[in-house]
Amino acid sequence: MSNFKSIPGGICAPLGFSAAGVHCGIRHNHSKLDLALIKADVRCAGAGCYTTNKVYGAPITVDREHLKDGYAQAIVVNSGNANTCAPGGVQLAKDTCDIVAKELGISADDVLPSSTGVIGQAMSIEPFAKGIPEAAAKLAASEAGSHAAATAIMTTDTHPKEIALEFEVGGKTVRIGAIAKGSGMIHPNMATMLLFMTTDAKVEPAALQKALSTVVPATFNQISVDGDTSTNDTVLLLASGLSGAEIVDGTPDYDTFVAALTEAAEHLSRELAGDGEGATKLLECTVTGAPDLATARAVSKSVIHSTLFKAAMFGADANWGRVLCAIGYTPGDFDISKTSVRLKSKAGEVFVCENAAYHPYSEDEAAVVLKEDEIDILVDLGSGDATAKAWGCDLTYDYVKINGDYRT
Repeated sequence: MSNFKSIPGGICAPLGFSAAGVHCGIRHNHSKLDLALIKADVRCAGAGCYTTNKVYGAPITVDREHLKDGYAQAIVVNSGNANTCAPGGVQLAKDTCDIVAKELGISADDVLPSSTGVIGQAMSIEPFAKGIPEAAAKLAASEAGSHAAATAIMTTDTHPKEIALEFEVGGKTVRIGAIAKGSGMIHPNMATMLLFMTTDAKVEPAALQKALSTVVPATFNQISVDGDTSTNDTVLLLASGLSGAEIVDGTPDYDTFVAALTEAAEHLSRELAGDGEGATKLLECTVTGAPDLATARAVSKSVIHSTLFKAAMFGADANWGRVLCAIGYTPGDFDISKTSVRLKSKAGEVFVCENAAYHPYSEDEAAVVLKEDEIDILVDLGSGDATAKAWGCDLTYDYVKINGDYRT
């Protein structure tokens, strides 16, 4: 059950934001949008979280530099080329910011670039020089603007990913909006994942960064599709302040704000995991009874990351031993002797493991439960009060097909 109202508008739902998506020529398919632009009417407080991969995209270098003062006003994103391990990549990202700045009449230091696509390919400024003015002319503070931007950042995603939530703070309406992409090369920390969030709350940069850094470990860092941590993972959050609702760290309003960010992030985490390359099922592992939060997170992530378990879920096989195996090799010092496992879907629930051993169940009933497209794996360690969730997907034949042909 949601504690916040879902509204239309995506990333454009909060006051002061507009977006657009166009085809600029980075991708060969002329029907595929490949450049997104997000603009704020005012200079915003900004926050960011990035990949932990030692190899990272040139745009991340520029983002970190441009967010040093805690403010930004626009985001420009391309799909089709990651601008990673390519000659002159940082300068190209900076030149892209210059073009955006000229078109929007803002400082280039207030532009945040992002890229996604193939690693190691040379990139030219020409598509940006063509596409950015076109995108600037199409900017719209509407659901259509958000949808176009969400579509333009997709690579192997099967559908755009958007959300917007609304809630009250001090009698004033606050909105949070977001768009995301990610389908393969997804593994904490974070995912191959570009995700952009906006809000019209008034938040100081330090508090905004703290809020984002609180949300990411519990949500985006708990996704795994294939075990590959991308070079370009980026989450950016801009706060326009135009609602007039002030969010101050250490207050109940701040807690409400973080809760809303978390709900939006959980929603998108489920979408990203469920849209994994070739996936037919969303897997959500909930761990309860853990001795501490770190263990709960690690165990849940280990289960949904297990290649053997993911393959079993594709085959609707209640091979609970693979769950126990994944729990057993999870780093950390914890007792597994009281562990129980249940597999659940809208078709029912089967209790397959008790006290780390077989619990009698019907294989036929289990197969019915596991035929559904959303499967919950409920793990109780029986050793404490900590709980956590992680999201993944099944491993299918199509995953290999997609990645075998990725560059062609």
